[in-house]
Amino acid sequence: MKGEKGMARASAPGPDLERWAEEGRRTILDIADMLGVSAETYRGDPLSLVPALQNYVSRLPLDQFEQSDWITLHTDLMAYAADFLIRKHGARWRVVDDPAAPRGYRYVIEAEGRDGETRTIDPTDVVRAEFSYPAVEITRMLASAELTLRLTPQEADN
Repeated sequence: MKGEKGMARASAPGPDLERWAEEGRRTILDIADMLGVSAETYRGDPLSLVPALQNYVSRLPLDQFEQSDWITLHTDLMAYAADFLIRKHGARWRVVDDPAAPRGYRYVIEAEGRDGETRTIDPTDVVRAEFSYPAVEITRMLASAELTLRLTPQEADN
């Protein structure tokens, strides 16, 4: 996973950008509700979901998952990572051209880092990188995205 400096589409955004963003918001609010975190609490502090989400993910029988289970978990975690970046850091969804993608573009999160540079990150890559560890850790996933976008102080800044 690396922060990309790819150009967002300058023309009209992808045809489903607003719908994509809204579906992500609805997904994460549904997950929060399912885990007992009110929408009001979550909206006030997106980190309020971490304990319940970590507990939920830690108890999942990942070794028994079928492909559809993995897709659902990946989608849920992607929605959370993106919404966290949007709520906590003012990030936003963008569409970038990607000839390798089946539809010719991807949805990415764009944010301005502490260094003033605007970077993008694909939440799908954030979650995929987290799945490379033996256990999914929600805080590590969020921290990784923040560091990639340079939204938090870097060691070189000290």
